[in-house]
Amino acid sequence: MPSFKKKLILASRSPRRSELLQSLGVDFEVSPSQVAEITDPDQSPQQNATKIARDKALGVARRYPGSFVLGADTIVVLNQEIIGQPSDEEDACHILSKLAGKQHQVITGVALITPETKEYSTAVVSTVHIKSVSENKIRSYVATGEPLDKAGAYAIQGKGSFLVESWNGSWSNIVGLPLEALTGLFQQAGFPVPANNKNNPK
Repeated sequence: MPSFKKKLILASRSPRRSELLQSLGVDFEVSPSQVAEITDPDQSPQQNATKIARDKALGVARRYPGSFVLGADTIVVLNQEIIGQPSDEEDACHILSKLAGKQHQVITGVALITPETKEYSTAVVSTVHIKSVSENKIRSYVATGEPLDKAGAYAIQGKGSFLVESWNGSWSNIVGLPLEALTGLFQQAGFPVPANNKNNPK
């Protein structure tokens, strides 16, 4: 087997992204980005997600020369409106009330910077249909604290699963890191992923 010593740095403090990345069987370190997640109304949701992911990765790459650095950003889009993380509990209730009974898109931009400073990026879109739920159920869920650091104010993999009527696309993308697409980026960039990884493209 070839010798490989290059480090992978995850530029995110999200425990969900760490768990998903661990599921690929790769070793990595976590170094959260300090980049502000500001969207540009003149760009598409996919472009915004990819740009923020790239900015996160580039910011951390400056601190880790000679390493692979992975950045990601997840946004929720309802009728062309970009919805980020709630600012507080009332905002979380407002967001969930807006999503209730409707279908929205979850978009995750992913950017990988190589040790040679080459850049690979993509954006993945999944669709989620939220049930029509009462204000009381929404407030009870928000009171758990789970929605407060989630784009769209819910966690499909957590207590918020009861809100989801149906979904299409990549489940890991909805959680926050599209593993299928990420595995493809790793292969393009020359970063080794275990051969038995189920997300390896066929």
